[in-house]
Amino acid sequence: MNNIWSIKITTVMIICNLLSIGIGRYAIKMRSSGPSSLGIEGLGLPELLATTSLGHIIGAGTILGLKSIQYL
Repeated sequence: MNNIWSIKITTVMIICNLLSIGIGRYAIKMRSSGPSSLGIEGLGLPELLATTSLGHIIGAGTILGLKSIQYL
């Protein structure tokens, strides 16, 4: 555990979150009627929190997997 955080890990987490937001924008059927966040129409705060939570779960798994094959 000599390298806990690096630019590679940050990049993997950002990519996973962006992919999750992109997929969630089209996959969520019942959207909230509140104001949109990030300037994306139809993506409110609840949807943003849900998609980034999923993105962090996917990102953590991806980082652990890449560390186990010693890519990171």
